Amino acid sequence: MDVKRHTTSTAGSSALADTRNRQTATRVADDVLLDAARSCVLAVGVRRTTLAEIARTARVSRMTVYRRFPDVRSVLAALMTREFSGLLRTASERGADAVHSRERLVLIASAGVRALSADPLFRTLLDVDPELVLPYIVERLGATQKFAEQALHQLLEAGHQDGSIRRAPVAVQSRSVLLVVQSFAFSLRPATADVGEAALLAEFTHVLDAALKP
Repeated sequence: MDVKRHTTSTAGSSALADTRNRQTATRVADDVLLDAARSCVLAVGVRRTTLAEIARTARVSRMTVYRRFPDVRSVLAALMTREFSGLLRTASERGADAVHSRERLVLIASAGVRALSADPLFRTLLDVDPELVLPYIVERLGATQKFAEQALHQLLEAGHQDGSIRRAPVAVQSRSVLLVVQSFAFSLRPATADVGEAALLAEFTHVLDAALKP
């Protein structure tokens, strides 16, 4: 009888421990792990970042990381989505005082280009591991690009309604604006080697505004 009780107690304790471990893994699966991944990438680049190093930086067990992310690329994808979507959300605040939707879109796009180009993680990826960014230019749209396109879609629709933006199929128009914006974001640093950044961004806002004007 005592053996059965001991066995039941041990099994219960083991199950409780497993549950606690799973809960702990869930609690640290997002921001803690992504913050650690960001620190690793900024320090040594993507190629030299490992899940084990992310776990050490986050001060969690390796299994905690492995349960959430199967490899470094999946961590990086989640990190880029969090970081760059956050930058774009912040940039969207720049258009709060715009007189109409076209001006708001142009202000937000300009702020987004500035923010992405100056972001340490974005610059590290382009400088150290550009091949990781290339698929999002030549193969497919990533989550951050789709997020930006959704925001552009809403701004363009609002501009159609208030008459400040030239009417066109919104899906095509938003994709076109996205391509213009991301080309400036990816190329702003090398493009300003012999051209002033302020002047180039001023021309960017003029080009975008003129393209959208009715």
